[in-house]
Amino acid sequence: MLSRFKIICLFGFIVFGLTTTKAQIETSRWKALIALGVNSPSQDGFVKPFEANGLNFPTINLGVQHMFNKQMGAKLDFGYNRFEQAENTPEFKVNYTRINAQFVYDASPDFTFLPYGTGIVFHAGPGYSMIKPLNDYGDNKISYLNVMAGTEFHYALSRTVSAYFDASYILGFSDEFEPVSTGYGSFNGNLLTFTVGVAVSLSGCATCY
Repeated sequence: MLSRFKIICLFGFIVFGLTTTKAQIETSRWKALIALGVNSPSQDGFVKPFEANGLNFPTINLGVQHMFNKQMGAKLDFGYNRFEQAENTPEFKVNYTRINAQFVYDASPDFTFLPYGTGIVFHAGPGYSMIKPLNDYGDNKISYLNVMAGTEFHYALSRTVSAYFDASYILGFSDEFEPVSTGYGSFNGNLLTFTVGVAVSLSGCATCY
């Protein structure tokens, strides 16, 4: 009788352990990401004589990421960028916002030489860009499709939080400005961004570094 009781208890503990582990793995696949940095717009996205600074602040990225397994996942993220005129060009400012759905690939297991607690993540996917000129050129706002791709370098701060550096390129699909005056103070080009941020596992750390 005692032996049967022990077996039942052991079976119960095993089932409970497997169920708990599965639940932890399922819930830990969600991450929140927030980053701050700079941007560099392509100069061919402006009509002459408008030009922007080579580097502009700020770039703000906010996202939610879900991993389907340890290496593959997807994320939905929002980006806000501000850039303004370079010296000796007409005065203007542009708000560039975007939203993208991206495929995520955690390549960390493929780079076995990486130190413990570090990781490399690639991401790419389509999105939508919204350009809003400020000041005198507010009527020249436009929007268009985009595709972006980037690489993140992560460093674990704890079991559920990592700091990361991201470099991304956003390719815009926009028509030429016709007439040219519709492009004054506006932008229809590509954008390079560099950000530093924090990724937080929303529950557990099955996909943490």
